[in-house]
Amino acid sequence: MDGRVMTETVAGPTNSLHDVTGLRVGHAQRIGDGWLTGTTCVLTGPDGAVGGVDVRGGGPGTRETDLLDPRNAVERVHAVVLSGGSAFGLAAATGVMERLDDAGIGFPLGDIVVPIVPAAVVFDLGRGGDFRARPDADMGAAAYDDAVSVDATAGVVEGNVGGGTGSKVGGLKGAVGSASAVLPDGTTVAAVVVANAIGSSADPVTGELYAARFGLPGDFPPMNPADPAEVAAARRLAEERAKASGMPPYAMATTIGVVATDATLGKAQCQKLAGIGHDGLARAVRPVHTMFDGDTIFALATCARDVPDAWRFHAILEAGADCVTRAVGRAVLAAESVTAAGITWRSYRDALPSVFRGQPRFQDRS
Repeated sequence: MDGRVMTETVAGPTNSLHDVTGLRVGHAQRIGDGWLTGTTCVLTGPDGAVGGVDVRGGGPGTRETDLLDPRNAVERVHAVVLSGGSAFGLAAATGVMERLDDAGIGFPLGDIVVPIVPAAVVFDLGRGGDFRARPDADMGAAAYDDAVSVDATAGVVEGNVGGGTGSKVGGLKGAVGSASAVLPDGTTVAAVVVANAIGSSADPVTGELYAARFGLPGDFPPMNPADPAEVAAARRLAEERAKASGMPPYAMATTIGVVATDATLGKAQCQKLAGIGHDGLARAVRPVHTMFDGDTIFALATCARDVPDAWRFHAILEAGADCVTRAVGRAVLAAESVTAAGITWRSYRDALPSVFRGQPRFQDRS
């Protein structure tokens, strides 16, 4: 035990990014006919949110990240886009910008506004069979429309949706996941991630989900020790799939996400929150931040609550990292097996059924 006074942190009502009031998450995706990709849009509301970012992966695909440097002028962002499609998928942010412009939301410049929409992408090119089937501005606009119409009280939709449609984690199917925490003083912290990594989300020897030990009550279902034969079979199948894909072993990587709070933070503090979010990622995926992952975490502060003192800020950072860890775990559990382009990417659940034998199926929202 450390020297802190331990107090209870609980998940928010939806256990998702929607628990930070004012934020909405929408998805758009296409599956079939060569497609297996999508886009996720995080809307921050008409007044925007203070933004920060931290890029740790060696192969990032990003947009507007320089603007979030605390030394630069613009503080608030109006949306964040998390997309498939590698560098091509950055075009999805244009569709979100156009929708925001139509709504009159953006950085004011006289009679016009310029929406500020940072973005990051994962590598999922060719996962559906067609290399040219990738998100564009129309898909970004569709994700925006979904975010506008979503019922925020129902929580963020998790699983094979949006930017996680074509994602994988190690040799298993990846997905979108989200988690939240409410601190004892009422401050809310939450994260949404697109889990798509070279590294594994589970111990390759035991099959244990790395994130499971960091869950809050209700986060994860009870899990049994994995059958060693299933773990060995999953490792072999992952190696075979990697060879069958015809892609280099380092392809199809990068985990991206957003960690947010309703506290009032400045840009430098948001940058710190994004950086600490990567600590949470490192607890959920191993190895992480490789030269072939473009791991990028954005941070948002809606500023609905007051300015935290140093110790409260520390608590926000700690919760932010934990939310990222939990969101990755929830993404892996929400993922469903997919067959595309002649390759089946099995979910964690389907690869290791012994872990859940006798247990109820994971529900993404209680």
